[in-house]
Amino acid sequence: MARPLMTAVLGKQGGTVVCFGEVLLRLGAPGREQLLQRPHLDVFVGGAEANVAVGLARLGHRVAMATVAADNTLGHAALGELRRYGVSTDHAVLRPGRMGLYFLTTGAIHRPSDVLYDRAGSTFALAEPEAVDWDTALAGATLLHLSGINAALGENGAKAALRAVQAARAKGIAVSFDCNYRAKLWAEWGGDAPAIIGALLSHADVIFGGRRDFGLVLGRTFEGPDSPRAAADAAFAAFPQARWIASTTREQVTVDHHILSARLFTRDASHIADPVHVAPIVDRIGGGDAFAAGILHGLLTGRPERDVVRLGLAAAALKHGVPGDLALVSAGDMEGFLEGGAFDVRR
Repeated sequence: MARPLMTAVLGKQGGTVVCFGEVLLRLGAPGREQLLQRPHLDVFVGGAEANVAVGLARLGHRVAMATVAADNTLGHAALGELRRYGVSTDHAVLRPGRMGLYFLTTGAIHRPSDVLYDRAGSTFALAEPEAVDWDTALAGATLLHLSGINAALGENGAKAALRAVQAARAKGIAVSFDCNYRAKLWAEWGGDAPAIIGALLSHADVIFGGRRDFGLVLGRTFEGPDSPRAAADAAFAAFPQARWIASTTREQVTVDHHILSARLFTRDASHIADPVHVAPIVDRIGGGDAFAAGILHGLLTGRPERDVVRLGLAAAALKHGVPGDLALVSAGDMEGFLEGGAFDVRR
């Protein structure tokens, strides 16, 4: 049986999971309409790390969100939404400025979904790399989780992300890193994504990434049926700190019918979850973050690694039935899913 993540890595457990990233507002066209087909938008709070934070809090973990948010009605509302689900925002720095936004057009039939970012010049993106006091934010923490999206926002974001992982490593705190490569964001400022993501990966104990992520960072191509394992082996060789590498694979039958599968690699073992059909999809945004929350939950609670990957896949699949970005999945939902997922009304 796998030992709990904190015991295996640090010899302690039960502390706070700190997630670091930008909290966003998502403005989406209602239903399957085109953006502004009618003058109406549905609003949800999200952001990659915030989604993981809420997911872990819903699964019973102590979680804090470290971020820089706009000191206005929108910023306060977004942080309030995180608190509503049990995430501490004591380490959220408030500054004048604007919230990061993104606009979503949900696809239908043969029309794919589309994301329009409006994050340039946000309070988080412009914040100085030293904005978060990591001595305070990491006090009592056993895990820091962040993603490559921080670095994709610009030079300040990249420096802030590197400062965060260096602070965690100096304190002996484990690091979880999701590559989360976003080509549109990197293109806006021309950052050296392979070098910067690689520098962040060098500090990670848990990595969420697949063959395309590692191909980008390592300048290699991984093809063929064994490419996921080959890519993981190359990443393990390049990043000695890494203990676990997790990823999902998505086969898109239609916009509303996907087949999800998941893998969890260690240096000497591969754990693969049976594929799951997800149809019809309510909302796929945040599915990868739900997967990360499920994987981290399994590791933090000492589940066998063969079960950890199944928990991650269960969380991801269940998220596809929840509107919005946040991973509003309970431990009971996940266990029920793994046991066969009865569809009767719970009374």
